[in-house]
Amino acid sequence: MTMELTPDRLRVCLRIAFGSAAGMLIAKMMNWNFGVFFTVYPMLLLGMVPVLNRFVSLQFIGSSLLTSLEIMVLPGLLSHWPPAFTVVVFCLFLGRFLLMARGPMLLFGASGCVSLSIMLHFSSYRQFDLADMAMSNITASVLSVALAYIAYAVLPNREPLVARALPVKSDNIIRHQALLGAIVATLSFTVFQTVDLVDSLSAQVATVLVLFPMSFVGAVQSGRQRCMGTLLGCALGLLTQLFLYRYYHNLLLLTLSFWLCAMVFARWHVKEGMPGVGFAGLTTVGILFGQYVSPEHDLVYSALYRMSSMTIAILLTLCCVYLVHKMLNLFPATRHEILG
Repeated sequence: MTMELTPDRLRVCLRIAFGSAAGMLIAKMMNWNFGVFFTVYPMLLLGMVPVLNRFVSLQFIGSSLLTSLEIMVLPGLLSHWPPAFTVVVFCLFLGRFLLMARGPMLLFGASGCVSLSIMLHFSSYRQFDLADMAMSNITASVLSVALAYIAYAVLPNREPLVARALPVKSDNIIRHQALLGAIVATLSFTVFQTVDLVDSLSAQVATVLVLFPMSFVGAVQSGRQRCMGTLLGCALGLLTQLFLYRYYHNLLLLTLSFWLCAMVFARWHVKEGMPGVGFAGLTTVGILFGQYVSPEHDLVYSALYRMSSMTIAILLTLCCVYLVHKMLNLFPATRHEILG
């Protein structure tokens, strides 16, 4: 379904592109680590939430504070005891997917799932400092909220938005969705903790993002769209690298190029009306530019590697989603009443 690009929807595109590009620019100028937080967080805040208010801001920052606290404490306490660590991670994901399934605290759960998966991925490698990562996470969330308020002040909506009513769900559907997301996210955590996949951040994040529909049919559709979006995002990133050639270390040209890439996929995302191919491409270029481009490193290898690793990760994730979905449907308390 393609939606008309009204003036207010164009403002959404401009806000997303501005927030993510400004986040990347500030992170690069300040030489902060974990640039992925500074590019992807504004995309989540400005691309997934139709309005910005105090409740939304507190959810976003609160989720970041909680995740940073967890990542500072848990690896030190439980990394030497993998079974207990895995159980605790499952409980953390379960709590967040429960919030997503119930609705009102969806942003808290969704942003928490993304940041927790990223930070768990990095925390398993000794070269990453946990305190630095936690501070980068908090700084990026506060900065993203500030940039979002600036974007809304400069580019406000001209027409009031109509809030969408939350779907009514039975308790067993909520349990089914929460358990489905938590079990598969924990399996992903286990694999990425066991195998040396330090350069597979896109694949790690993709395995969590495809779970956001919280149903098998939705995950299949999301997985297909994410594969397409990631491939297109990598292709556009390579094209941008070709355009920049040896000048990718020029921060002004790099920021302008990223803004154009973000604008292309933000427009696609807005015309889709919901997270799909456009949002997948958006987060892909955010990860590529935010995490892997530096004066000493271009994004050619990273983009080519992501094309293969992410596709394999999504296919394996969908297989797990199908098996867990069937298993949960065996029990009345977690049976999904709606097919899929």
